[in-house]
Amino acid sequence: MKKILNKLFEQQQLTKAEAKEVLIQMANEKYNASQMASFLTVYLMRPISVKELAGFREALLELAVKIDLSEFNTIDLCGTGGDGKNTFNISTLTSFIVAGTGNKVAKHGNYGVSSVSGSSNMLEYLGYNFTNNEDALKKQIDKANICFLHAPLFHPAMKAVGPIRRELGVKTFFNMLGPLVNPSNPQNQLVGVFNLEVARIYNYLLQETSKNYGIVFSLDGYDEISLTSNFKLFTKGYEQLVSPQDLGLKRLEQSEIFGGDTVEEAAKIFVSILDGKGTEAQNNAVLANAAYALKTFDTNKSFETAFEEAKDSLLGLKAKGSLSKLIS
Repeated sequence: MKKILNKLFEQQQLTKAEAKEVLIQMANEKYNASQMASFLTVYLMRPISVKELAGFREALLELAVKIDLSEFNTIDLCGTGGDGKNTFNISTLTSFIVAGTGNKVAKHGNYGVSSVSGSSNMLEYLGYNFTNNEDALKKQIDKANICFLHAPLFHPAMKAVGPIRRELGVKTFFNMLGPLVNPSNPQNQLVGVFNLEVARIYNYLLQETSKNYGIVFSLDGYDEISLTSNFKLFTKGYEQLVSPQDLGLKRLEQSEIFGGDTVEEAAKIFVSILDGKGTEAQNNAVLANAAYALKTFDTNKSFETAFEEAKDSLLGLKAKGSLSKLIS
């Protein structure tokens, strides 16, 4: 690690092979906490390169606990996190809305690092038991249209650096990796990222795959479609700038999508929205994301049609039904 750190401190980039090897050694706990913290900190000081991220990704996928959900046509709705905005759990709610429309979701997630409540915090609080048992996850997706893949159970490298990430309390390149390393390799993906540079790196990496995908970044810094500003959308075929008004929706204030100061507060908002009692602002934020998820499955579907399907799932309490089935 000393050789690698010296190379990085001299402003040099790692090759893809070097990046992969470092992460494999991290997973095998070959480095001490100070070395790992120093390594993570480098990437807070400078941008990560495409080769470095590709190497880290390859290592995590190679080391991951394998799971085969290929019999289902699934989507992952997982943001990078790390935007520091502390919204309510938009991508997790979106996942249940999409499941409520009858589509299959293999949601990858973790505990919050830079926000109060990540998707794992929320589901654990609501009574979900994490598992990496393939049969159990297949039953969940069959019954509830959704299963949840808690990252530390599938990624030993993430588990090894988990305590250091929590102590640092800021976004690291692991935030960038999370959405790229879903162990079930879903055929579809809608991912939110925390800046435009990461969006472009993702676009470069995902173009090399066979996935249908959408990458979103709200220009005021949210890693999802927040409706508080215009957002960039990248897909395999194009990129575009979209405003809330383009979608026939009101621009929101940031305070309208705040997620609370504790997991309990976040859960209260989460349950209220799933109960069909969310505010218009809260509903529109999750429905806009769900509509783009449905458009990822079917690019010919209009936003208006997808939005109405999502609305029927949420307000018809089908999304709530998916959560109930998953937890039971």
